[in-house]
Amino acid sequence: MADSASAAMDMPLIQATYTSLSDFEVPIGFNLHTENSASILLPDTADAFLNPVQEFNRDLSIACIRVWSNDLNEKKREKWLNKNRGKTEREEKGKRHAEEDGAPEGQPSIKKLKEKFGRNTEAYTQSEDSDSTSTRPMDLEPPTMPASSQAEGIPMALESSDAFSKAPAAVGSKSNEFHPQKIVVLEALSATGLRSIRYAKEIPLVRYVIANDLSPAATVAMRRNIDLNGLGPTSRAEAEVEGSYNVANEAEGAAQPSTSSTAGSSKQRKSVTLNLGKVRVNEGDACDLMYSHRQERSRVDVVDLDPYGTAAPFIDAAVQCVKDDGLLCVTCTDLSVLASTNYPEKCFANYGGIPAKSEYCHELALRLVLHSLSTSAARYGRYITPLISLSIDFYVRLFVRIRTAPIEVKRAMTKTSLFHVCNGCQAPYEQPLGRVIEKQGANSTNTNLQFKTTHSSSNTDTCVECGGKLHVAGPMWSGPMHDKAFVSKVLKHVEDFPDNYKTSTRMKGMLTLAHQASSIKTTAPRSAIHDIMRSYILDHPVKMERIKEETAKTLLATPIADKADFSRHPSLDAISNKIKLVRYQMNPQPNWGPGARPDAGGKRKRDGDQSVATRAAE
Repeated sequence: MADSASAAMDMPLIQATYTSLSDFEVPIGFNLHTENSASILLPDTADAFLNPVQEFNRDLSIACIRVWSNDLNEKKREKWLNKNRGKTEREEKGKRHAEEDGAPEGQPSIKKLKEKFGRNTEAYTQSEDSDSTSTRPMDLEPPTMPASSQAEGIPMALESSDAFSKAPAAVGSKSNEFHPQKIVVLEALSATGLRSIRYAKEIPLVRYVIANDLSPAATVAMRRNIDLNGLGPTSRAEAEVEGSYNVANEAEGAAQPSTSSTAGSSKQRKSVTLNLGKVRVNEGDACDLMYSHRQERSRVDVVDLDPYGTAAPFIDAAVQCVKDDGLLCVTCTDLSVLASTNYPEKCFANYGGIPAKSEYCHELALRLVLHSLSTSAARYGRYITPLISLSIDFYVRLFVRIRTAPIEVKRAMTKTSLFHVCNGCQAPYEQPLGRVIEKQGANSTNTNLQFKTTHSSSNTDTCVECGGKLHVAGPMWSGPMHDKAFVSKVLKHVEDFPDNYKTSTRMKGMLTLAHQASSIKTTAPRSAIHDIMRSYILDHPVKMERIKEETAKTLLATPIADKADFSRHPSLDAISNKIKLVRYQMNPQPNWGPGARPDAGGKRKRDGDQSVATRAAE
């Protein structure tokens, strides 16, 4: 599908590519479901499940991918400008030298000829005393830019087009326009295809989306919905070829059809290759598909994992098939495993760590998933940068950037910790697994890094605050869970385009929460927090005989070391005090919760215990 050269990222939603559905006759046995720019047909049977509550998840994902792709192209544009500035400076310098030596434009200067041929330059230059127009035996053509060095694609404006339009155009280059990189998105578990369709229609710089599912019923539903939205192949023949299309044969974005027969002319194959559509369906095992893209030349820009339950079986393949600076989006709906101590053995098997039962159990759930992502990426010399990590309703949703850098892989152990959590006051005591010592070189300005193990920080199994028993949790990620600069950009994007997202009000609330890191999160020791509580009780006395919990009695009986001042700070200006923020979904409501696993009818198992790779909580 051809992209419009005038499309701009800072516009409202892309217009639907199909004719208005107002007169569309819904087939018997189906229901028409519309979400934002996409409309899909849902069968009355439970072949593929769709949870409308997950619209927030899809809205947030679209906003994050748009902002991430914009950031990626801002960096590429800056490199492009610097490269062209350097080339322009070299060309201008060459012209000045040629003018100083009196050489015609495009000809070597006399100074250069003398350096190469000595003083006998007459045979290579035009005679000043003759009317002859003879020239050198071989004219040296000025260097030209090879076609392969030109950026591919159609010029498109970026979201921050105002800032880009002020940048000076490169002089002397064949193209004075920057061509943004279009991205390839891989949705490993697509179910009805709604998410892939919305990605293709609402993210301007998407080149195409690979929508995969193991269930035959799901892939049939996807093709039907993709055609309904005008994003599939343009002819029946192409659709039939796409049915046997193997994404693994793709190289540099050129999809090749995979058929059992080699019949057919190259011209026909080329025609099919150029018309596979903006959403391309693949029926197969999700891990097989992602492993087929782990070679550097065939990696994708964005991978989205949104399974029914845990994403653990897909993480190893996902971290390998994302490009450097690529984005990995992960959903896990197994909070009964991640955010409680009901199944510690299952949590360790899936994520390599033990959870804790505490008031901050959902934060620990996020850190356990980040730990799994970090260790999986580290095996292949890669590391993660968490951009946004949120606990939402019955699941967690994380957006992390993947890069390759051995030195950062070494730092991973310094961002991993065990936690000793009190079962009484829930005070956490962190035990990092490693530390790094920076030493300045004796005869250089280089900094040498030495990675060391750490000493045990806990010499007892009781809490120093209340005397309660300590339980071990982790290992888990102990580094930052958000990139505040990225969160700010996504928040601004949502504020600028609230009509693009039906759940924009809640998006602003959750993003504001992530940016502020919650009002109770602090680096202060637990003793200081307890002093604040004791100071408040001192100003607002309670009847101790009504307090039955022994932990609370012990904490209140402890003397105050540093009395807190509750006078309002003059510079306090929290955003949440100015506007009403929606942070939680309305409950109860229809379709609440993860729902039941879909009955795909013809489901089958491949390579072990992976069953239908269809999301019930898409």
